[in-house]
Amino acid sequence: MRLTESDIEKIKEEIEHRKLVLRPRILEDVKAARAQGDLSENFEYKAAKKEKNQNDGRIRYLERLLKNATILEDNSAEDEVGLNKTVVVYFEEDDAEETFKIVSTMRGDTIAGRISNESPIGKALMGHKVGDRVEVKVNDNYSYFVEVRSIENTGEEETDTLRTY
Repeated sequence: MRLTESDIEKIKEEIEHRKLVLRPRILEDVKAARAQGDLSENFEYKAAKKEKNQNDGRIRYLERLLKNATILEDNSAEDEVGLNKTVVVYFEEDDAEETFKIVSTMRGDTIAGRISNESPIGKALMGHKVGDRVEVKVNDNYSYFVEVRSIENTGEEETDTLRTY
């Protein structure tokens, strides 16, 4: 996976938080629930074990991401579509404008208007300038055209959180 330096730092912070803050609390919850006796009908124990397994799974997932990550560099000029830039795009087919922020795959969230630089539209827009007409190839059988209406360098924001799995 291609990650930005910032993504890598956020992943490291999350791993540290999960190991040093969440894991000890969760283990205490498991121990307290286990002390209540019969484990076969102990909802608190099952819930605590589930939380422990989810936390451990997330840690493994994030560590695997870091192990296999390559650094994603953004070499776009100030007036070109690139990472952490908000773009207003006109969709010819729909006669409508939409606003997107281009982010790395780990921060993509289409509902929040953040699209990955590796999505079909993100990939197509990268490096283009205001006024460019861009073909977005969804697959071999379908593509559509958009026009870049504006580009704003919004940078990384607090709401640009890492995706969960």
